[in-house]
Amino acid sequence: MKISASLYSSKERTLPDLVNALDKCHIDFFHIDCNDNMEVFKDIEEIKKISKTPIDLHIISDRPEDYLPLIEKHGVEYVTFQYENMPTRLELPQLPGTKWGLAITSDTPIQVFEEYKDTCDFILMMTTTPGQSGGKFRKDNFKKIRKFRNQYPNKKIYVDGGVNDETGFILRILGVHSVVSGSYLVNHESIGEALLHLRSSIIHSDFRIKDFMIDVEDAPVLNIRSAKVKEIIKQIDDYNLGFTLLNDDNGKLAGISSNADVRKGLLKHLDNFNEMGLDDIVNTNPVSISEDATISELLQMIQSKSFLISYLPVVNDQNTLTGALSFIHLIRSES
Repeated sequence: MKISASLYSSKERTLPDLVNALDKCHIDFFHIDCNDNMEVFKDIEEIKKISKTPIDLHIISDRPEDYLPLIEKHGVEYVTFQYENMPTRLELPQLPGTKWGLAITSDTPIQVFEEYKDTCDFILMMTTTPGQSGGKFRKDNFKKIRKFRNQYPNKKIYVDGGVNDETGFILRILGVHSVVSGSYLVNHESIGEALLHLRSSIIHSDFRIKDFMIDVEDAPVLNIRSAKVKEIIKQIDDYNLGFTLLNDDNGKLAGISSNADVRKGLLKHLDNFNEMGLDDIVNTNPVSISEDATISELLQMIQSKSFLISYLPVVNDQNTLTGALSFIHLIRSES
């Protein structure tokens, strides 16, 4: 996952000093907030004289078309326009070296991206109040991110607002491409340490698994009593998640079947696939986790196992299946 440092969140450092400090830590992007102020291009010009790190410019304006000539002149690499401030649809030109994005607030539905899907490479989800540094991440955005990824699988997701070590970990699980970090990063006593936490560590935990899991209504689930091998394999393929969950007549967790389980079943019956049964491809004693567990408890459980966990059923206190976690995006981001 890429990290974009919000330069204007710093209260102590000069712009050149902050840029140099971030570059020494190999930051991915410099995030510039532009609240209808063309003076920011003077800062962009200054930054480009001392750094080759790409600029990530977020423009909030009811005259977005006025900024297009300056964006082209300064060769800004990533530009997002705030949807809620644009009076009409903005026609985005093709500029060499510039990628466009659409920024939306937490209360704006992702459906507004539809009219920009042909010209925008990414969406920027504002997970706190735009323009306010140090705000708290709104957890309803986790489901919004998952919904956008399902609806626009080829578009990248950027997140701005309330990003710290814990939310960064969850966002990597959800497959977010880039996050903007403001106060947490640039005002930290050690930028390098803060960046390390954002990329790989957890130092505190407030969110629960149920805040960001795949809800059972959105997960592939079959009844183990009536499920057939063909159904399970088709379900794995249809949902494109790599697994199918199985429950009993009372909704209790009864097993999981993953791509790896199916592969083992096929290898066992290479001479006659028709002999393959549920017991060949279903793990009826899977590791699971409580929906009320914290991120720290999740990590402790994963680290206690001697095998790699790629998928995890989520249950409540009665062992009723309530959702699932997939770590495929997290594994890819760490590779």
